[in-house]
Amino acid sequence: MSNLVALDHFVALPEHARLLGLDLGTKTIGLALSDVERRIATPLETIQRIKFRQDAAALLKVAEKHAIAGLVIGLPLNMDGTEGPRVQSTRAFVRNLAPLTTLPIVFWDERMSTLAVTRTLLDADASRARRAAVVDKMAAAYILQGALDRLGRLTADASEPEEDDYGMT
Repeated sequence: MSNLVALDHFVALPEHARLLGLDLGTKTIGLALSDVERRIATPLETIQRIKFRQDAAALLKVAEKHAIAGLVIGLPLNMDGTEGPRVQSTRAFVRNLAPLTTLPIVFWDERMSTLAVTRTLLDADASRARRAAVVDKMAAAYILQGALDRLGRLTADASEPEEDDYGMT
């Protein structure tokens, strides 16, 4: 899986290229889109899962439509950081997706994303039906925003001149 990369690889992506965030569920795939400056994640849509081939085709069609430069996929680790069945399922999805695309793929720890989004929706007094309709794409945006924030720090660190031992540049 040569296109599975670390987040710092995304620093070198072309300017104005968007990223696509994914929240892989058992029934749906939530999608979120970054702006061209790669600062803000916005919920995009939800793909109803059918079978892998159809899911991958729908996902790659969205990626092509929005000129995506990389994929950020939520990795559903257990609260203690261990990997359970959902992580295995996510890794299997990526293992099968990787040969179908040249896009770089990065995993992003998604612990608490759905919970945080659900709380936000409850605070906004969203109905149960409304929450069900938007939670997956909002969780994808939460995942992508975390990666974008970290990417912004990596980019800032890379552009700062190095100091010598005396604090001089």
